[in-house]
Amino acid sequence: MSKTTPATLALDKAKVAYRLATYEYDPNAERVGLQAAEALGVEPGEVLKTLMVKADGKPACVVIASDREVSMKKLAAALGAKSAEMMKPADAERLTGYRVGGVSPFGQKKVVPTVLDADAATMAEAFVNGGQRGLQVRLAPAELVRVLGAKVAPVT
Repeated sequence: MSKTTPATLALDKAKVAYRLATYEYDPNAERVGLQAAEALGVEPGEVLKTLMVKADGKPACVVIASDREVSMKKLAAALGAKSAEMMKPADAERLTGYRVGGVSPFGQKKVVPTVLDADAATMAEAFVNGGQRGLQVRLAPAELVRVLGAKVAPVT
């Protein structure tokens, strides 16, 4: 497994302090974030999942704890939209340049608005996908806000 991805390159360029962690990705896992947490031996809330959505038809990214569900109503409001819905996996892969299960909020092919759940923003450190299935980066969620200009809002 390569540990250099568009996400790690973007983190290096932005001078973000992070540590890499790898785990055995299970393509049959019902919930990828929960499987990652179990494989890494951490609480599910410490692994943040990256979801690609459409808000009023426009692409956006939302980052929440893997044991939470996003409220589309709250997310739409945070993005100043009337409605929000999950993006189709093929569209998410095409837009981000990553495969589903390996989507990182960092280093995506196209820059889109990003929302970080308010609860996740309070954590000192968390895991975020490193841009490849089975690769996580441990960093301060505040770096999402700094590097991506992410908006912090309660969206779960």
